[in-house]
Amino acid sequence: MTVVVNPATEESIAEIPEASAEDADRAVEAARRAFPAWRAVAPGDRVRLLRRLAAAVEEHGEELARLETQNVGKPIADSRGEVQMVADVFHFYAGAVDKHYGDTIPVAGGVDLTFREPLGVVGLIVPWNFPIAISSWKLGPALACGNTVVLKPAELTPLTAVRLGEIALEAGLPEGVLNVVTGRGSVVGQRLVEHPGVAKIGFTGSTEVGRGVMEGAAATIKRVTLELGGKSANLVFADADLEAAAAGAPSAVFGNAGQDCCARSRILVDRSAYDRFLELLVDRTAEVRVGDPEADSTEMGPLISAAHRE
Repeated sequence: MTVVVNPATEESIAEIPEASAEDADRAVEAARRAFPAWRAVAPGDRVRLLRRLAAAVEEHGEELARLETQNVGKPIADSRGEVQMVADVFHFYAGAVDKHYGDTIPVAGGVDLTFREPLGVVGLIVPWNFPIAISSWKLGPALACGNTVVLKPAELTPLTAVRLGEIALEAGLPEGVLNVVTGRGSVVGQRLVEHPGVAKIGFTGSTEVGRGVMEGAAATIKRVTLELGGKSANLVFADADLEAAAAGAPSAVFGNAGQDCCARSRILVDRSAYDRFLELLVDRTAEVRVGDPEADSTEMGPLISAAHRE
């Protein structure tokens, strides 16, 4: 079992099974068995199921937001916004279900037809910084297109993914369509990457691990989608609204305690505007409210773990 810790209090809040490679195999097999029936669901019915899932997320919105805050340490206001985004994502892809058109190309003696079909079982590996939001970004298109999925949340932050899997069943998704497997990336994630029954991997995480995902998937010629780490910059020119730029800069880097692959961790400022911008930036940064992530007024909570802080 893996002990899940609230990073704000350093208290244990749950124990989650640490799955083995064999457990991952069983999840893939469940998804494989569920695939023929799921791909055969009429588009209109799949639309209704995804909208029911979106509505269920909204119904459980406060529960999911508080669970995300307790597990990740992000301010509750952020978690509420992200859970609403999850519902919006499922609504969006529900609207895309019946719009995956093929192509027809006139050729000599007839017509060339292209059909768009689901791949089969898709492995989805999500990170610890935006667990439920990134899960939805991957689940929405995969489910809308008729694929079944095995979702592996990060070891540090599995709670909302597990709850989302339960809510999906309650909303009417058939068993085996959305499978959640908790465990280590080096075990469960690696097995999904290498499993011959998995048709595609969607991965968000570090560049180093992403490189390994691509290498592991090459053996079975899997499709791979990677969203990896970045190093983003704010650019502030001399003719910019310096007050507005300085007001927005702290949240751009300190949002989610800076644990974001697109955090603006550098600011490049026109030399002639530098002194004034720096003065404004220091004043605004001093106003950032650090505190209990469950308090409505908090703007920045703790880092994800003691090891990360060190």
